[in-house]
Amino acid sequence: MENKALAAWRRGEQTIGCWLSVANAYTTEAICRLGFDWVCIDLQHGMVDYTDLRAMLPAVSNTDVTPLIRVPWNEPYEIMKVLDAGAHGVIVPMINNRGEAEQAVSACRYPPDGKRSFGPIRAALASRMGYAKHANDQIACLAMIETKEGIANLEEIVTTPGLNGIYVGPADLALALGLPPTGDQPQEEHLEVVKRILDACNAHGLAAGIHTSSLEYAQKYLALGFHFVTLGSESGHMIKNAARELAAARGTAEEKRESTGY
Repeated sequence: MENKALAAWRRGEQTIGCWLSVANAYTTEAICRLGFDWVCIDLQHGMVDYTDLRAMLPAVSNTDVTPLIRVPWNEPYEIMKVLDAGAHGVIVPMINNRGEAEQAVSACRYPPDGKRSFGPIRAALASRMGYAKHANDQIACLAMIETKEGIANLEEIVTTPGLNGIYVGPADLALALGLPPTGDQPQEEHLEVVKRILDACNAHGLAAGIHTSSLEYAQKYLALGFHFVTLGSESGHMIKNAARELAAARGTAEEKRESTGY
């Protein structure tokens, strides 16, 4: 097995992914056919549960796109379950300190490197041969830094052995800074913390990623040096395009919608 996205990050290359929040195999495959480097299926805030993964992950496997999962929480059984289903990596939300980061890493690694239980029922099938031998090196464990405690403990988190990268959730990071959550955050104080996280990742050889919900911010963070950015979600692209064309067809102004970052 080869985690192509992880391999690119290890080479210092940049990648672009898409967020998947709709429980549908067709939309999953359609997005993957567009040429994204990776997709992330969202079990935390998306309209998706584990049962849906049984159809969505095979749809990703029909393409060359790397499948990642954002798990609902830093629960080892949740992490192990989605890896057994065929995810090539996990994004773990709300990591606050070194101990929590170590717990996430341990759930991703077989002994002696971690405590992952062996049973890759679909993962081994999808990777064909060599899963047990290569999984510890090829599974990406990505921690989200998005809380006050996580910001304060940035250095101890990024130096956690076995951690492959950090993923920034801009809206929760904004809440941690006392700012309104708008997804793509325009505030200078928010940008300064984002830069601190990026610098810490670069200093310790970790991939740095961030969620964006617009082309403007995706380009902004790629130019800043992030290794991976999320160019919106399938539901966001659908809603934005439909709203724009509906307004154009009617000859009216596009209706304003609350930004959720997706």
